[in-house]
Amino acid sequence: MGAKRRRPIVAVVGRPNVGKSTLFNALAGSNISIVKDTPGITRDRIYADVSWLDKTFTLIDTGGIEPDSKDIILSQMREQAEIAIQTADVIIFLVDVKQGLVDADAKVADMLRRSHKPVVLVVNKVDQFQKYQADVYEFYNLGIGDPYPISAVNRMGLGDMLEVVVSHFPEDSGQEEEDDRTRVAIVGKPNVGKSSIINKLLGENRLIVSDIAGTTRDAVDTELVYNGRDYVLIDTAGLRRKNKIKEELERYMIIRTVSAVERADVVVLVIDAVEGVTEQDAKIAGIAHERGKAVIIAVNKWDAIEKNDKTIYRFTDKIRNTLSYMPYAEILFISAKTGQRLNKLFETIDMVSANHAMRISTGVLNEILAEAVALQQPPSDKGKRLRLYYITQVAVKPPTFVIFVNDKDLMHFSYTRYIENQIRETFGFRGTPLKFFIRERREKDQ
Repeated sequence: MGAKRRRPIVAVVGRPNVGKSTLFNALAGSNISIVKDTPGITRDRIYADVSWLDKTFTLIDTGGIEPDSKDIILSQMREQAEIAIQTADVIIFLVDVKQGLVDADAKVADMLRRSHKPVVLVVNKVDQFQKYQADVYEFYNLGIGDPYPISAVNRMGLGDMLEVVVSHFPEDSGQEEEDDRTRVAIVGKPNVGKSSIINKLLGENRLIVSDIAGTTRDAVDTELVYNGRDYVLIDTAGLRRKNKIKEELERYMIIRTVSAVERADVVVLVIDAVEGVTEQDAKIAGIAHERGKAVIIAVNKWDAIEKNDKTIYRFTDKIRNTLSYMPYAEILFISAKTGQRLNKLFETIDMVSANHAMRISTGVLNEILAEAVALQQPPSDKGKRLRLYYITQVAVKPPTFVIFVNDKDLMHFSYTRYIENQIRETFGFRGTPLKFFIRERREKDQ
């Protein structure tokens, strides 16, 4: 199996009230990225996975505050456009046929044109094409190609629009080149010391931030050889922000994080020891968990903590409680400043990366299953008992299993968790999530 495919990223840019969130909802439909059974993650919908025909992509809403004065709108739109240009493979520029062509649209169109990113110009609120035909054509004046009329509310024209969007996906978004290097994303809130860790790892005091606009696969990634092994550090530093409004910053950071996590095998979440684990850390961890990545939690600035023999245990408990949905995550206490335990980071990356890609033979899995069922009887309901026939591993990164049963409804979440724990007891799988799919097989299929 080659390297994992990366989902292309599509960002939506547009003025307030042109219908960005309506379009977002229409496209995201039921594929919403909020996972119901992940406690502790609350998230405004900044991104969602969208599937159309045989393509899947991540849709990002770059919108932020909806201000009322024209100057602020323009500067906000520029900000959005900048985010889109930095992170997306394709940009949807949304305009509104009823408001017509506005000065701010033209200014942002210039920015988008100069970025040389694929831009799809989409004219919203066209509920009758005949009626608005002339108004749609007016948008040719923006000079960024054909306007595609849609009505997000009525879900009209979305197919034609998506066809154009996916035609711009990079050829290799289907197949990444064979690449055995471990891809590591170092993520976390601002100022937790991500760049000092990267500098220490690179052994030189320079933060590699390249100011090339252009795709997320530009030269902002850093190659690194350690103990004869190759790694790619995926950059999440992004633009150096000017003093921006806090919400914008957080939104921006989450978008950068999504696009970095998407491309990584191993995610190192850096937490500030002095501050402790925060809600924002939980949000970022949630993205890695949802995306099925191997996770290491690196508690930085450990040198700054007054310690006794209980400190590490207390801190570990606090992390485990706040991030209760990822008990598999490895925890390391480090200091970028003193270099404490940084060498351990690579060992841990190698370990969790190997676990993330581990395959278990079907025979062994079924032995574990049989033993697990013997130890703890499967649940029953109204006289019908759950039967587990067979288990097999269907994918790696993360390890993904299918269990065949007689009745899906009887397979409670807690029993799946029990089977997972039995598999982990045998194989460890430290640092990586495991995914389980339950399929039904009737008795007669046996």
